Amino acid sequence: MGPGWNGIETQGKDRGWAKRSPALKMMMKDWLRKHPDVRTIRVAAADLNGQARGKRVPARFAENVVKNGTRFPFSVLNLDIWGEDIDDSPLVFEQGDQDGVLKPTERGFMPMPWLEAPTALLPIWMFRENGTPYEGDPRHALRSVVEKFKERGLTPVVAMELEFFLIDDSGKTMQVPASPRSGKRRKAAETLSIRALDAFDTFFTDLYDACEAMDIPADTTTSETGLGQFEVNLMHCDDALRAADDAWLFKMLVKGLARRHGFAASFMAKPYPEYSGSGLHTHFSLIDEDGRNVFDSGGPKGTATLKSAVAGCLNAMHDSALIFAPHQNSYERLVPGKHAPTAICWGYENRTSAIRIPAGNPSARRIEHRVAGGDVNPYLMLAAILGAALDGITQAMEPPAPIVGNAYAVEDLPQIPTTWADAIDALEQSSIVPRFIHPELIKNLIHTKRQEHHYIGELSASERVELYLDTV
Repeated sequence: MGPGWNGIETQGKDRGWAKRSPALKMMMKDWLRKHPDVRTIRVAAADLNGQARGKRVPARFAENVVKNGTRFPFSVLNLDIWGEDIDDSPLVFEQGDQDGVLKPTERGFMPMPWLEAPTALLPIWMFRENGTPYEGDPRHALRSVVEKFKERGLTPVVAMELEFFLIDDSGKTMQVPASPRSGKRRKAAETLSIRALDAFDTFFTDLYDACEAMDIPADTTTSETGLGQFEVNLMHCDDALRAADDAWLFKMLVKGLARRHGFAASFMAKPYPEYSGSGLHTHFSLIDEDGRNVFDSGGPKGTATLKSAVAGCLNAMHDSALIFAPHQNSYERLVPGKHAPTAICWGYENRTSAIRIPAGNPSARRIEHRVAGGDVNPYLMLAAILGAALDGITQAMEPPAPIVGNAYAVEDLPQIPTTWADAIDALEQSSIVPRFIHPELIKNLIHTKRQEHHYIGELSASERVELYLDTV
């Protein structure tokens, strides 16, 4: 709540926190005083899977967390999808399962409208004992990329589109929930249907009220191509960390609020084989120190900087596929002809390509990255997209020719990995991704995904769906 700040120092002790913390701490104390009905708080950080990990704290001890932070092991940010330790992680036994220090982010306290009792959430992120950021924290991964843009006098402007399914999972098979208004269930996708939106008007009204309370900039909602599928757009933001926060918090909110309404909400990539899956499309532009969009050429094609950013994204796409498709179910979405990209290519106003350059006013020229599923960690996803774009700009890369027409039908295009195992191998062997994401985090992510890959192979299809339904 309240104004944000611009991050922390990349090297050395956390001088940024020391400089800004008095005002931030006062803001958080004021929030607590203004909300005497709050009895408990949750302090939570995002692990590599984007799961909230943290603690429940009585409100009377909240100021101690604000002042001193809290502690839990580094390994907590490196748990598998079940919340289990990684068997071969050096963080656990080799390093003695050491504690990290968790400090509040600039976001401060916010309500948790999906809980019955008045409760506050305090987002936190991890540091080492000496005050330096922990390299395995996904939020710090994004912070590091943003700092590199700042060094070049550039600021990313980011907007995200989040798709999700509303699901009645009370029976043996999943189905769309019955409308609270009519008691009837949808039988088809009803793309862009006002009727479908109105059927769940009570839920969406509560959702927008909750977004307002949590300061999440939810914009338009549409009914999508899947059964019980919807999309909510988040407004563009010139603070990439805040944009990722918004997406992470929004996913948490939607899932929690849906349960209060008697059904489930899921961002899993592909809950129904017969319908298109859920994506998390990301739009971004770059503004310079004078506030000018460096992608704006005054015409429809964009600048050389835009094309270099596109080239960087394409260059890293194969190796970073695991970040955009982190789970077994993710690869059921990435199939030809199902509204998700499969080829590594770009095009103007072309939704079959992995990278799309939308039409419209040149001053708003931007890149749309369409690969990620709804099941991603927003911090890692955005770090991978923006880091690859900056890599392309720094090296003045040139993209191949933009495609025209149906990308699924174009022969000889390089392909996004089609299996989870191939994506794990691609990231492990990559010499590209370590240029913008710290090797410590990459190593931890590989360990996590290899363990998940092993144990998920023992589950039935229905057990895998049950696992992903609530977790991602």
